Amino acid sequence: MSSSTPAPRGVVLVGYRGTGKSTVGRIVAARLGRPFVDADNALEARVGRSIRSIFEEDGEAAFRDHEEAVLADLTSRPGHVLATGGGAVLREANRAALKRFGLVVWLKADPDVLAGRLRQNQSGVSTRPALTAAGTLGEIAEVLRVRTPFYRDVADVEVATDGSTPEQVAEAVLSALDRQ
Repeated sequence: MSSSTPAPRGVVLVGYRGTGKSTVGRIVAARLGRPFVDADNALEARVGRSIRSIFEEDGEAAFRDHEEAVLADLTSRPGHVLATGGGAVLREANRAALKRFGLVVWLKADPDVLAGRLRQNQSGVSTRPALTAAGTLGEIAEVLRVRTPFYRDVADVEVATDGSTPEQVAEAVLSALDRQ
């Protein structure tokens, strides 16, 4: 790429856990021939501990500080496909970095669908800390109540994942990128 050729826009997937950000992100990256990065995995590698461990030992504020630093680094890599953690949108600095980086796609699903997906993927439930004491469906509803305005603020595009395969969702993301 010459210095006069602009770097390709990045693609960012945001949304609640269980919406398919990592799965869809890998498909989108493969189809575009671009690198894929899961921000949660990058954070765990950088800190050398699991997200659950960071939350339990250091608290949410420390986790969010790590997350902000990792996202600042990841969004400096043009053209990547990036799946964020579900709460990455909570900080204004993260939302601003994601918007500068590229197309931000909010993957959405009905709370009942999310609860079913989380029950099917027990590893996803056990490796992430509970965010409320309300039980799975109650937690999803409460967290979405808080985060929806932030997802809406940062997103260029919203894609519902209910009843769609990861490949179909990836196609919707790629179509949105083509329209940009």
